[in-house]
Amino acid sequence: MFCEKAVELIRELHRMSDGQLPAFNEDSIRQVLEEMKALYDFIYIFDSFIISHNSATEGKSELIPTIKFRHCCLLRNQRCITAYLYDRLLRIRALRWEYGSVLPTTIRFHMCAEELEWFNQYKKSLATYMRSLGGEEGLDITQDMKPPKSLYIEVRCLKDHGEFEIDDGTVILLKKNSQHFLPRWKCEQLIRQGVLEHVIS
Repeated sequence: MFCEKAVELIRELHRMSDGQLPAFNEDSIRQVLEEMKALYDFIYIFDSFIISHNSATEGKSELIPTIKFRHCCLLRNQRCITAYLYDRLLRIRALRWEYGSVLPTTIRFHMCAEELEWFNQYKKSLATYMRSLGGEEGLDITQDMKPPKSLYIEVRCLKDHGEFEIDDGTVILLKKNSQHFLPRWKCEQLIRQGVLEHVIS
């Protein structure tokens, strides 16, 4: 049946929650593209056949509904692939805001080479924009996605990270299971990356 693989791609995305990125389904994409090429070839052959044999006089008008049906299938496959790829790009863009410029390897593993390239270009564009804001240092608009209740928070280190410098020049050694009282905006990125966790009293 036509369009089954294309619709299955959309269902696959629908089954995943918003914060998740399923593995890029290259096999299904390839199968849908092959189906689209076969549909296009069929339409082209029969369209040229009808034009060359003047369907009104030859009685070949019964082929027109078949051609229209296959053309609709071709367009549906095109819409489904476009929706699949666009939804994946929206999810990847949201991941940049959630995890920062370094994605976890589990997420990167689910991306194809073109998506990784798009992510890197988006990351560079966002960094250029942030440098243009707020004077010499720039402004990190990915921080404080929710308004903070306090400027300092207590955090626990989940894994060894090494030295971490805060604005006043103090260097803190982030070792596993150590607890620190740090500026929220300096440690939000590390919380998203899973290095630190916010200790809620």
